[in-house]
Amino acid sequence: MYGSMIYPVYPPLPSYTIFPKIQHLPRSPYPKVDTKVFQNSIKSFRYLMEQGGLLLDQLGDSSFAYKIMDAAQLGKKVQVENLIKSIGLKVPVTTKYNPSGVIFILHSQVPQQTSIDCCTLTISMRWGI
Repeated sequence: MYGSMIYPVYPPLPSYTIFPKIQHLPRSPYPKVDTKVFQNSIKSFRYLMEQGGLLLDQLGDSSFAYKIMDAAQLGKKVQVENLIKSIGLKVPVTTKYNPSGVIFILHSQVPQQTSIDCCTLTISMRWGI
């Protein structure tokens, strides 16, 4: 009886021209993966760990440990630095200390062609209360 009836839309809907959709591929915010720098950092860090082992071996000597702690407690920073240098480490070391502990920061050698320090090894230990 009623069937399907189609009613006109009033006001008529405007017709739009359909433009082809342009897809933009997202650009990666990162450069292409290159492991050379990372591999060099790993080699440098292994060397820092080796040098850190030498430092810990020397600090394990109780008479050497006493000299460093005594100089630090007396505020003789130059003497502490000279004692660390006497170990013969081949990397720069920054030493920070207070009455409760000491921090040794071993820095990688900066290659001639770059001015970027790739890595550091921080050894933090308690030596007091």
